[in-house]
Amino acid sequence: MRLSEYFKLNKTQFELDFIDIPLNTDIPLFVDPYAISTRIDLFSMECAQIIINFFQSVIDDIKNNNDNNAKYKLNYLNELNDTHLGLSHNKPRGKGVSGEQSIELFEALKKSKAAISGLLNDLSDCELLIPGISRDKISDITTNIIKTKLIEYTQQQCITYNIQTYKVSSGKLWNPVDGKWESGRYVDLPIYKNTRIILIPKVLVRYSLVYNHKKYYNNFVLEYLQEENISTNTSLVRLLKNGKSVVYKKDLKADDRYKLTKEFLFNFSLEHPDILENYTKSLPNNLPPLSNEDIEKKQTESKSFDYDSLINKLKSISPGTKTATEYHNLMVGILEIIFYPNLIIPIKQEFIHNGRKIIDITYTNAAKNGFFEYLAKHIACLFVICECKNYKDDPTNPELDQLSGRFSPNRGKFGILLCRTIENKDLFFKRCQDTANDDRGFIIPLDDDDIIKLLEYRSINDIIAIDDFFTLKYKKLVM
Repeated sequence: MRLSEYFKLNKTQFELDFIDIPLNTDIPLFVDPYAISTRIDLFSMECAQIIINFFQSVIDDIKNNNDNNAKYKLNYLNELNDTHLGLSHNKPRGKGVSGEQSIELFEALKKSKAAISGLLNDLSDCELLIPGISRDKISDITTNIIKTKLIEYTQQQCITYNIQTYKVSSGKLWNPVDGKWESGRYVDLPIYKNTRIILIPKVLVRYSLVYNHKKYYNNFVLEYLQEENISTNTSLVRLLKNGKSVVYKKDLKADDRYKLTKEFLFNFSLEHPDILENYTKSLPNNLPPLSNEDIEKKQTESKSFDYDSLINKLKSISPGTKTATEYHNLMVGILEIIFYPNLIIPIKQEFIHNGRKIIDITYTNAAKNGFFEYLAKHIACLFVICECKNYKDDPTNPELDQLSGRFSPNRGKFGILLCRTIENKDLFFKRCQDTANDDRGFIIPLDDDDIIKLLEYRSINDIIAIDDFFTLKYKKLVM
């Protein structure tokens, strides 16, 4: 059973910002700290800073001979079953580190270049160099460290998608300000079979980690050893008929001195830090998140998405105040489908100005390309603010003024006005132009016809058409 089924959300993975986890087992997806470090949205950057803060704190302790403090901090990176991510086939079983393995992690860090220099390069190095630390353990370590942010995210999404929560103990939480683990406090989280659930944003998960010790070994370490053996003319060198000297990778792999183990990679990297540095520099800086289709493939019972059914659902909602909430809830899912992964973390009915004003839906701008990346570079657009108007008639100036009143230099100055129909499109767009010309922000209206067109583009995965759609409307707005 998936979370969406248990909580009767009436939404698919495509309409949800988080992983629609199976509740009786795990889904083989992983949180990658390197992928987090390359993202530019506010949530991911905050998570990346917390990860750096934790391991830098450990490195500082090691450098200052506060070994007990370092061991204490590492020992709380224990099993985390709350996320249902990983490789368990039955009941979720976390793969954190604690006890003896946390001591092994401490000893490896103590010998590492990071401890000697006092600076941490990346948690991901652990996957390359430390025995027993694999992708599922790196994922659990990461989620342990950023658990406070994930709890905040879960609480926001529970409000957005109407998921019931209960007061439960959070477990240990890393406090980056005080540099220590805090005792668990009571927080609002969803529960399944007396076990808390922590939701993970789709943009954070991957099939595997970008850092891969096998690729490091095959493509960097062995190639270095080939050159080294040739230069010193060892017994592994073979002379070809054309007179060229070669060393085959298969011969290196068969040699006990060079066999692939984490211990070998660790010692090799200590002696040749430049090779490890070359590998890390080779990694991509732009790592696209998994698509909804990719995530569905990892579910035991994967499902395709029926766009026609969603369009019919939109058409079936009558305009008016009685169905305003139904329309609002549907639009959260529709916008998720259209804009993911450029707009993420929808927050429904967010209070601002000490509760005097409410924003219907707020999205974090996470775009690395296309229309929303352009907005982020040229106007204040950290967030995209959306207002839902389930009216029978055309919206007018009061609706525009309400939306522009939600703008600010910090939140952003771009918004989307969602409504059912606009009969006089030219007149209403002139109203939007007036708002822009008066420096009160940039508003693009979308009625049902626009939404249906955008869903049709998404159904054939025509992201360029979606970007062009908004670019043309924005150009008309400002020209």
